[in-house]
Amino acid sequence: MKQHKKGLAVCLTAAVLLLIAALLAGSPGPSESVQEAMRDAVLHGTGQISLFGLMTVNPGMISALLVTAFLLACAALIRVFAIPRFQYRPGKLQLVLEELVGLFDGMAKSNSPHRNRFLGAYLFAAGSYIFVGTLSELLGLQAVTIHGHPITLPAPLSDVNAAIAMGTLSYLVILSGGVASNGLGGVGKTLKEFSLPISMSFRLFGALLSGLLVTELVYYYVALSFVLPVVVGVLFTLLHALIQTYVLTMLTALYYGEVSEPSPKKEKKKKLKAENA
Repeated sequence: MKQHKKGLAVCLTAAVLLLIAALLAGSPGPSESVQEAMRDAVLHGTGQISLFGLMTVNPGMISALLVTAFLLACAALIRVFAIPRFQYRPGKLQLVLEELVGLFDGMAKSNSPHRNRFLGAYLFAAGSYIFVGTLSELLGLQAVTIHGHPITLPAPLSDVNAAIAMGTLSYLVILSGGVASNGLGGVGKTLKEFSLPISMSFRLFGALLSGLLVTELVYYYVALSFVLPVVVGVLFTLLHALIQTYVLTMLTALYYGEVSEPSPKKEKKKKLKAENA
C-alpha cells in the first residue's frame, strides 16, 4: 500500500513540475493560427499524401487502407489457425470471439427477427471497422505529405468522405433487407427515411472530429501540452470507439428490422397456406 502511495506521489510531482516548466518556458510562437490548424485537421488541405505515386489522397484514405488490411489479415489468421482448434471448453481467444459474435448476432436477432443472418454479419464487420479504425489513432502512425512534412495518420472516419461512405453503405444494407422481404414495398419503406444516410454519416464524422479538434487545441497551447493530451486523447478515443460502434450498429439493426418486417398481406398468405396444408 505504501509503495502505491509513493508511486502516485512521484507521478503527481512529475506532472506538477512539467506544468510549472511549461508555464515558465512560455510559447515559442506558433507557426500557424489555431483556426488554420483546425481547418487542416478537417479538410486536410495541406496534408495530402501520395498513393503509390498514382494520385494524392487525404491521410484518412491511407488510414482506411491500413485498417482494412489489418482486419482482413486478422480474419485470415483466425480462420486458418484459431477456428480449427476451437474446443467444447473454450479458451480465452475462443471465448472473446464467441462473445463478440454473440453480441452482434443477438443485436440482429432482437431487432430483426424475420431476416437477420446477413444483418448479423454486417453488424460485426461494420462494428469491427469503426472500433479498430477509431483506436488506430492511438498508434500515432506517421506518413509524409507531398510537401515533405511528417503527419500523423488520423482515424479513417474523421474524414468526412469515409463517414459518408459508411453511412451510405449502411443505408444500402437496410434497403436490401426491405427489398428482400417486401419487394418494391420495401423500397418505399426505406426511402421514407431519406435523411438516414446523412444523419448516420455526420453523426460519425462529428463525433470523431470533435475528439480530434479537442486534442488539437490541447496540443496547440504549450501550457497544456504536457501529460494532459495523453489523458484527453485516450479518453476521447476510447469513448468514441465504443459509443459510435454501438450507435451505428444499433441504428442499422433497428431500421433493417423495420423495413424487413413482412407486410400484413404476406402474413395472411402464409397463414392460409399453413391452414390448407
